[in-house]
Amino acid sequence: MSGLHVGIIMDGNGRWARQHGLPRWRGHVGGVDAVRDVVRGAPDLGITTLTLYAFSTDNWKRPPTEVGRLFWLLREYCQRERNELIENGVRVTAIGRRDRIPRSALAQLERTEWETAGGRRLHLRLAIDYGARWAIAHAAHELAKQVAEQRLVPDDVTPDRLHEQLTGGVPDPDLIVRTAAEQRLSDFLLWEAAYAEFHFSSTLWPDFRRADLALALSDFARRERRFGSLDTVRGAGRLAG
Repeated sequence: MSGLHVGIIMDGNGRWARQHGLPRWRGHVGGVDAVRDVVRGAPDLGITTLTLYAFSTDNWKRPPTEVGRLFWLLREYCQRERNELIENGVRVTAIGRRDRIPRSALAQLERTEWETAGGRRLHLRLAIDYGARWAIAHAAHELAKQVAEQRLVPDDVTPDRLHEQLTGGVPDPDLIVRTAAEQRLSDFLLWEAAYAEFHFSSTLWPDFRRADLALALSDFARRERRFGSLDTVRGAGRLAG
């Protein structure tokens, strides 16, 4: 697939709930509505890979009731949206750890991965129990195992080899969007974001819609990207490839 890879750090659910006088979990419910609208609109905006930061390794520090609600929403999203995802050509995959995801949520997630595997219009990647430092360390560990098993020699462990192990061939993100006016990566795609552009939106995630994503892409299209060289590539130039 050609086209853009956009990563989104979905922030502001709790603040949205407070502003509306609602419990925090209602903010996460509102966040699912934003996911639905953005996923529907992404392909028409030239996006072929969309990575959503759904649950970080640090989110386990939140109250157990909130964590439980988040995984309940994951299960419900997979159940309710699966048929539409299939009809719209959306392939779903998850990145991050799987050993700590509650069994019922994991079962629905993996069923969704399997049933949407033929999708070619959009690759939707859900970063769940994900942290970039853990992902990099895990990839390095896998390469170290291959060296120990004599399937590789130490000189084979290059940045390109680590990149392939870490990403599985998924293109690096062209643009990373963070909502709720925050301006930090929070352990999201640290390796892959080496040459990504950034857009920081003041919109809280439950209010974020495809129009906000289009605005971010319009901003991206005006950027000049050099990737370390003197040649300039406009952000929108990535779409031509």
